Amino acid sequence: MKITKFIPKGSVALNMNPSSKQEAIDMLIDLLASSGVIKDKKAIRKDVLAREAGGSTGLGNGLATPHAQNNSVKKPAIAAITVPNGVEFDSIDGKPARLLFLFAAPEKADDKSLTEMGRLAVLLMDPDFKESLIKAKTTDEFLKLIDAKESEREASEAKSNSTPAERVKILAVTACPTGISSAHMAAEALKQAAWKRSIAIHVETRGAEGVYDELSDDDIKEADAIIVAASANVPMYRFNGKRLIQTAVVTGINKPDQLLERVLSGHAPIHHQDEDDASFSSKILKKIKSIFS
Repeated sequence: MKITKFIPKGSVALNMNPSSKQEAIDMLIDLLASSGVIKDKKAIRKDVLAREAGGSTGLGNGLATPHAQNNSVKKPAIAAITVPNGVEFDSIDGKPARLLFLFAAPEKADDKSLTEMGRLAVLLMDPDFKESLIKAKTTDEFLKLIDAKESEREASEAKSNSTPAERVKILAVTACPTGISSAHMAAEALKQAAWKRSIAIHVETRGAEGVYDELSDDDIKEADAIIVAASANVPMYRFNGKRLIQTAVVTGINKPDQLLERVLSGHAPIHHQDEDDASFSSKILKKIKSIFS
């Protein structure tokens, strides 16, 4: 299914001028509501703002990807606005957001749909593509640019028959609370950075929709180092005794080369945690919650 099939008619607005982050988010929600995708705007707004409170989806370089999964959403859908003059969005680089996409899905959306929507987040890592969307004059042009970029990406993947060298094996885990965009973007950034260095990498992606390409025990055993770029819980006991770097998912998106350089230079510390430690910590946390609930 093409990415643009997730963008309902009337859910793209160009050359907008929101005065704040909250107004920009409200614009995006209104677009999906007017398209008949959202049943309860207040419920979606609450979830989107809760996600922002846990870490801004202002990913830097003018891009923001707020997202939420809520049963007030009838089906997986995407809304978009361009803000050529920019709007403050608490972005990690401190710069205004100029291209904003809202990813919305029901709580139990099927994995395939979420993965297909997440492909847009991967395409947006191309700065030239992102700028072309911001400069689009009409909605039709905006959507055609997405279709063309998706076709270009598919053709490039089909022509690629070479494989990276196997002399170094890096594993990675990317995760975010919903997994609709950030986790996929971080995974793609790490894969591209590894490819340029002829390094073999296997990335496990985790989100509300589940786990993709899960690392096996053999993968972990054979790995030289592991990168965990996550803003959600990841079972870490699996990596006991391995060289490991743990960081936020946005670092995986914006600084994949630096992360790879750290593990290749041997600066990743040895991770020490076993399953009993993880289980014990979980039990203690549950006990504390029960006392104060």
